Amino acid sequence: MEALSTYPLKCSVPKARVFGVFLSMVLCTALLCLLQLKFFKPEVKDFYSFEVKNIQGEIISLGKFRGKATLVVNVASQCQQTEAQYLALQELYRELGPFHFTVLAFPCNQFGDSEPGSNLQIDSFIRKNYKITFPIFSKIKIFGSEAEPVYKFLTDSTKEMPQWNFWKYLVNPQGKVVKVWRPEDPIENIRGEVANLVRKIILKKKSDL
Repeated sequence: MEALSTYPLKCSVPKARVFGVFLSMVLCTALLCLLQLKFFKPEVKDFYSFEVKNIQGEIISLGKFRGKATLVVNVASQCQQTEAQYLALQELYRELGPFHFTVLAFPCNQFGDSEPGSNLQIDSFIRKNYKITFPIFSKIKIFGSEAEPVYKFLTDSTKEMPQWNFWKYLVNPQGKVVKVWRPEDPIENIRGEVANLVRKIILKKKSDL
């Protein structure tokens, strides 16, 4: 009779072990899920989180322009609109830049082979003919398998792919695209939108003081 009375005690030990193993597995699974969320969560990028090469081939972080209104333009040296566009962009930059606004130009040869030269030739041409002072970057591809990631971000976020040279994307200080213009859109319209964004930036900086 005494042997029978000890039977439940003998059974309780394996049950406790099974429960302990089960609890450990649950805790380990939860911990793995938390680690996965922390370390493998896809990074949400904005315009200023990218790196690109400038016209000299040096890697530049676009983060240096964060906090500004930024007009991103795909440019070309041998286009019917080259002179008018470059002069208008330089004038806009002179009026509103460089502290709260910048123009970022990306040469591209995918539209009518209108930018066939090297980076050195492009740089020399635009500075000699149009006295450009805003940043110029290395020649890139905008569409296709070799598209520059920063341009893929612009086109994916707006669903607006450039159809020709001198398409313009206005990026706000936080790195989000807020407006897109075609090359035929009047620069006066662009100036108004950019000036309005610049005013907001200045007012916010004053209120933060």
